[in-house]
Amino acid sequence: MKQRVVVQAIIQRKGKTLLLRRSLGRPELIGKYELPGGRLDTNEQPEDSIRRRLQSDTGLFAKNIRLFDVVSLLDDEEGNVQHVLLVYLVEVESNIKAIKLGSSYDKYEWLKISAMNGTLLRDSARVILGLVAQDKAETTKPSPGESAESSDDITKPKIDKSHVTVYSDGGSRGNPGPSAAGFVILDQNENVIDQGGVFLGVTTNNQAEYHGVQLGLEHALAMGARFVEFNIDSMLVVNQMNGIYKIKNRELWPIHERIRDLSSKFDKVSFTHVPRELNRLADGMVNKILDEHQSDSL
Repeated sequence: MKQRVVVQAIIQRKGKTLLLRRSLGRPELIGKYELPGGRLDTNEQPEDSIRRRLQSDTGLFAKNIRLFDVVSLLDDEEGNVQHVLLVYLVEVESNIKAIKLGSSYDKYEWLKISAMNGTLLRDSARVILGLVAQDKAETTKPSPGESAESSDDITKPKIDKSHVTVYSDGGSRGNPGPSAAGFVILDQNENVIDQGGVFLGVTTNNQAEYHGVQLGLEHALAMGARFVEFNIDSMLVVNQMNGIYKIKNRELWPIHERIRDLSSKFDKVSFTHVPRELNRLADGMVNKILDEHQSDSL
């Protein structure tokens, strides 16, 4: 089975979604409406592809791009081909002038999802817009005593906790000595969505670093994250977690195994080394906890 990666853009204005009508391509697609986007080229980043497609097919420039969903679709229009759809919410310039269509399209429409005719949509557009409608229904479900919103617009920022970046750190004043571990979790827009730490008592720097990783994983798992990228300033921990260095210190074996077990519960966990100056958030958390417990060690 062939597999293709395709980027798709949801562009909304005043509760309406932008759709383009095909005028070129396979006969079964001509006359149908689809979302802006297209196949991801080799060695091309998805967000770069979205920008390129928007400019060439609509003349619009993206101001902000935010991942909405990833969808796997066996498209009947192309037979035995699996499409992996990377769907983005895209904000464009507010003073939109007449859209300049590319050669593959002959018409564009701003339509409310509730007013769309499914028979005029490509399969991919029909599936994605169904997800948009479902998401809108879930996020605008009124609380008791409140009324439901009527707009189809979903451009209000929504925290995506499926892909997160974790900065973790650990420190010991004495090595061994009073120690603490800390973590900070960021979403894809680099907003802090969780942070914390713990005082460990007397332990070593390396043990404290590992505890920071464990804490970050536990909190990422609790919030429902599926893809986690760790940024750690300890080269030793990064290389050990990536299997480059062997763990010779037996005291680190138990927590290393717990981290491995936690990691298996995610779709992907990666570990990257960063300079200490880029890990100030987690480092600050560690030092704050150590300062708060300084009297405990006197």
